[in-house]
Amino acid sequence: MSAAENDAHEHLTQDDRPDDRSAVGRKAAGEDPAKREQIIDGAKRVFMSVGFDAASMNDITREAGVSKGTIYVYFQNKEDLFVALIEQERNRVVRSIKHALDDHEPIDEALFEFGRTLTSHITSDDTIRAMRMVLGVSDRMPTLAKRFFAAAPENGYTVLKAYLERQVQQARIEIEDTDLATRQFIEICMAGMLKRRLFGEMEAPPALAYIEKAVASGVKIFLLAYGGEPAAMSI
Repeated sequence: MSAAENDAHEHLTQDDRPDDRSAVGRKAAGEDPAKREQIIDGAKRVFMSVGFDAASMNDITREAGVSKGTIYVYFQNKEDLFVALIEQERNRVVRSIKHALDDHEPIDEALFEFGRTLTSHITSDDTIRAMRMVLGVSDRMPTLAKRFFAAAPENGYTVLKAYLERQVQQARIEIEDTDLATRQFIEICMAGMLKRRLFGEMEAPPALAYIEKAVASGVKIFLLAYGGEPAAMSI
């Protein structure tokens, strides 16, 4: 099947899709979370192997080991599948960084754990490949890019912003603009690593020791700017 035929297939209306009427009926009866995860896992292998453009729903169907009718019970097209894959990974990381931002820990330690976890995730091979896929189709599929970077329901930005607002309310830190401060901290932890990874200057994910060095420095700079006590930090 040519690329043009693939694109046409991916954008079929519901009436055009094979087995779609029976799929809708099955959807009304409820989805199977295990089957949904099976499809997402198959999609991940296809996307990471051939990229977003070259992947087709037929490829994903075969890789996931499900019927064509079944896959449309859960996802309208490969854009939906790609976003579901990203959301699944995002939720996993959010659980980790929420645990890191423990209100009972010293702020410096909580920020360090958050920065280390988020930076490791964002500079990983899978995340970089996903970002490159989205950037490659962003001009003709802008909604995919918007969905990829959407803050809802939670991501690293929303979790950190909520944490900083709690610290301000408890008078543990002084920040006038938590939106700006959140974005500043995430950027300072990256120390240019994201751009270097995206454009191939840094071919492999950075070593953990390098990430920890960058994040520890970022925490000190951040707390100097916003009223923390970096001299007392244990990092």
